[in-house]
Amino acid sequence: MREHQKHAKLPRPFSGAYGRQEWAILGTPCGNIQRLAREVIDQLGRRWKTAYIDADHHAQEQSPEVKPSLEYTDQIHSQRLDFQGTLTPFQLRPLLNDQDLLLLNGNHFTAEKQILVIDPKKAESVQRKMDRLGDVRLILFSEGVEAIHPFLLEKFPHLASLPVLSLHDSAAVARFLENELSRAIPPLYGLVLAGGKSERMGRDKSTIDYHGLPQRDYVYNLLQEFCDETFLSLRPDQSEEGPLPVLPDVFLGLGPYGALLSAFQAYPDKAWLVAACDLPLLSAEALQFLTGNRDPSKPATAFISPENALPDPLLAIWEPKSYLTLLQFLAQGFSCPRKVLINSDTHLLQAPDPDWLLNVNTQEEYNRVMAAIGKAHNL
Repeated sequence: MREHQKHAKLPRPFSGAYGRQEWAILGTPCGNIQRLAREVIDQLGRRWKTAYIDADHHAQEQSPEVKPSLEYTDQIHSQRLDFQGTLTPFQLRPLLNDQDLLLLNGNHFTAEKQILVIDPKKAESVQRKMDRLGDVRLILFSEGVEAIHPFLLEKFPHLASLPVLSLHDSAAVARFLENELSRAIPPLYGLVLAGGKSERMGRDKSTIDYHGLPQRDYVYNLLQEFCDETFLSLRPDQSEEGPLPVLPDVFLGLGPYGALLSAFQAYPDKAWLVAACDLPLLSAEALQFLTGNRDPSKPATAFISPENALPDPLLAIWEPKSYLTLLQFLAQGFSCPRKVLINSDTHLLQAPDPDWLLNVNTQEEYNRVMAAIGKAHNL
């Protein structure tokens, strides 16, 4: 008999207890960890979104008065949330979803990756916490230290081959983490939106021939030059037996929103370069400009539409961190990808050529575009 499967086998975004890039610093007194974290964040915070997680060593006793379970304070240039009780990882991850780098005080918290400080003051503490050293990537020597603790090398001989820096060289630590973040930038996958019903056009827009082949094939070929993999996004009822790989919608009745969610459900750790099949003047130059100006620290990189000065969601790069945001908007009853871009920290671009974003939905628009293409070819 087959073993009973209680849960659907969904691909899960790579994530630790708190986020994708979480690093615990341990092995030295908490004051040293706090100082190092502050200095590193000061150097990386201009490009990357950073967070620090620690325990409060001076927490005051709770007053007998009844306090709200959650208190929100608008501090003009920042906002503050105070919770009563315990937050589970499932509640914390949405709060930390936008952060590119999470630094944790490893004396109190565990993380997927570790920065281990060799400090005689905390040698006994490290010896008790060796079960937390699952993926040490960097060694820091405190002042006067020149060697790794023998008990560590006995259990983890590979530590001897890791890079070593000074605990007080925060600039070098920041450069190390900068390199780690750059290497972790998600690869681009392409998604050709070809699942629309084309009701205003009266025929399938994805099969229209603007450039000597069906538009879906044309856009696919363009995206494939910039992406590791590219897929056609289709409705489940669309038959597709061609050579191009297909990602059928699993979020139904939501149009492009459902197509994007379906792509993230299949490959949640990829960034998606999305292009609609009704952009007849889309070019390699447009995609080069979009990918060349990508900001992986933002939820998405998108053009500003020349029609209404709003973000255009159908020629854009959506980063993995936007997956959770899309689901949260859907849970609140919204399925407009543009609304997500408007209400997120989107990296917006002005298109050098507005025709890149020219959208064709009717026969009249098609006729005008074909006349313009024919004129251009005759020049």
